[in-house]
Amino acid sequence: MKTKNYIILFLIAASFIANGQGFTSSVSKRGTSAAPFLSIGQGARAVSMGGAFVGIANDASALYWNPAGIAELDGGNFIFDHTQWFGDINYNFLAGTYYIDGFGTIGFSLTGSDIGDMKVTTIDEPNGTGEVFTVTDVAFSLAYALRLTDRFSIGFNPKFVYQSIWRMNAYAFAFDLGVKYVTPFDNAILAMSVSNFGTKMQLTGNSNLVLHDLNIQSTGNNEKIPAYLETDEWALPLSFRVGVAYNVLNTEYNKVTVAFDAIHPSDNYESIDIGAEYAYDNFVFVRGGYKSLFLTDSEEGVTFGLGIRQNLVNSVGLVFDYAYQDFGRLTNIQKITLGISF
Repeated sequence: MKTKNYIILFLIAASFIANGQGFTSSVSKRGTSAAPFLSIGQGARAVSMGGAFVGIANDASALYWNPAGIAELDGGNFIFDHTQWFGDINYNFLAGTYYIDGFGTIGFSLTGSDIGDMKVTTIDEPNGTGEVFTVTDVAFSLAYALRLTDRFSIGFNPKFVYQSIWRMNAYAFAFDLGVKYVTPFDNAILAMSVSNFGTKMQLTGNSNLVLHDLNIQSTGNNEKIPAYLETDEWALPLSFRVGVAYNVLNTEYNKVTVAFDAIHPSDNYESIDIGAEYAYDNFVFVRGGYKSLFLTDSEEGVTFGLGIRQNLVNSVGLVFDYAYQDFGRLTNIQKITLGISF
């Protein structure tokens, strides 16, 4: 009964968040949110399963998908994830968790961009002025999760988000909230998460400093009054996920897990992610999925990947995961994740 009450409270909270962020709009609002890098999935295992991971979320990448998942992790767990994104842009994701007996599980994550320097160009000097600029995307979070019962877990993941370009920068504070519930129905997992609920971002800095003429019809006034161009505030890409994960096969050497996620973002229409994972002897993993099913005009689609897990001495384990995701006319992206547990 207590578990049911927790789920009801979470759904009520998620409903208030959704209504407050314009989830009910009939317009997709694509491209109208700040910090879109927050929507890039982290962890090769999750991405190779089409992003259907909110119900599984049982490694350190759960800090991105569903922070409640880290409550299931024992000892220490760390992963490093590298994403080859479009336009020669790379993103790196570092996450770690540690279980404290009698307290719960704490975690951290750091997402950073690797874009490189670009030339400063103007109308008069289209080949470059000799100056360079860069773009920076950073998100840092600290998480806490615990098991309220043997079947129900909850997690919180406050985060700091920062972006800069040229001489402009913006920042925001947000948090993620997630729950996982192991149902009585053959231990199928029901899970939900809300991601990137927080303040808006507004670019400020010297790049919007201009010299303004208060009266262009007069020649006797100061024509170079310092002024700043006003920039708008933009909300973060808030999303609400509901997912189910189920082991359709679970023997000594073979295990098959299927997962389905329904995504309700603030800057796009709803869609479905589906994925599956086959594990042999908890050593070799083959994964596949489909992302953004039923989403109109989406370039996302088929995903697949492989994984290897090797247990060493003293309960130390090493993990290598690879993911490929098709993006249609935008070619594809590839991800590599290295992990260690102890």
